[in-house]
Amino acid sequence: MSTAAQPLREDKLLDSTGISIDRLPMLQMVFDRLATSCADAVRQMSSSPAYFSLAGVQSQRIGDALNAHAYNAIAGIFHAREWDSRILIGFDRDFIFTLLEVMFGADGSEAPFKYEPDFPDDERPYTNIEIQVAQALFELAARNLKSAFAPVCDVSFDFERVETRMYFATIGSRSNLAVKAQFLVQGLDNCGQMFVVIPQTALNPIRQNLAHVHSGQSSARDPRWTKQIHTEVQRTEVKLSAILEERAMTLGEIGSLQIGQVIELQASPQSKIQLQCNDETVFWCQLGQRNGSYVLRIQDHANEEQEFLDDLLSR
Repeated sequence: MSTAAQPLREDKLLDSTGISIDRLPMLQMVFDRLATSCADAVRQMSSSPAYFSLAGVQSQRIGDALNAHAYNAIAGIFHAREWDSRILIGFDRDFIFTLLEVMFGADGSEAPFKYEPDFPDDERPYTNIEIQVAQALFELAARNLKSAFAPVCDVSFDFERVETRMYFATIGSRSNLAVKAQFLVQGLDNCGQMFVVIPQTALNPIRQNLAHVHSGQSSARDPRWTKQIHTEVQRTEVKLSAILEERAMTLGEIGSLQIGQVIELQASPQSKIQLQCNDETVFWCQLGQRNGSYVLRIQDHANEEQEFLDDLLSR
């Protein structure tokens, strides 16, 4: 067997066995981040909280993943240009009904709406409002999924269409393997499901990145909180001290000081004055007078102290 053919055959063997979720810790982290960011986004759009939680991640055939939601789901198809593949984000009916009530101001005083058909295949069609809300939520989830994948790779998801029948929700051959993440969504004593299906062929190129935990990763910053914290830090009151001269004295000399005694200093009106904040010199100043009061004119930064200021403001 040639050495060139061996790696190719090994890759095909790995692809045929499917992705081992346990060996890809970053994949679990990506979907955890997606649940958190979706909950934060929905919370900003409604007065009633909605909770997203990751129920599980598994590897299965695309057909099996979609057949589990054959009668009660609506799906959004997205094209991942960087992966040259398509992914699917889906909601069941309870998800749509729950989010509709949460977003349109329900307070939970009335029983949540549930549609219960006489037969499993007798579901009523989705209304235009439900489809429009679902599309908006699909695009919101796709943006959050892009941010969730940011520590691993750069990828964007372009919305293509909405499908209300899973048989027509084509993202690849139904016999191909895929990763399916299932989420539970709770709000107003009602519970729905969201699911994400990504073909394994899309994740194979970034398998190595998904297998190694990236340290120092944190959730995405909320720009409103960042701006608010920055504003409040700048409004913090601090005490400034102007020091003309410092000199060392023994404890005996200090003990012998008398009231009215004159202590001579080497400083002159031309001497530079230290302007300190929290015992750190931040500027060098010149002493002067104006309207009968002493004033300071800032002349220069203190090198180390400027680094202290820059570090303080950057925090």
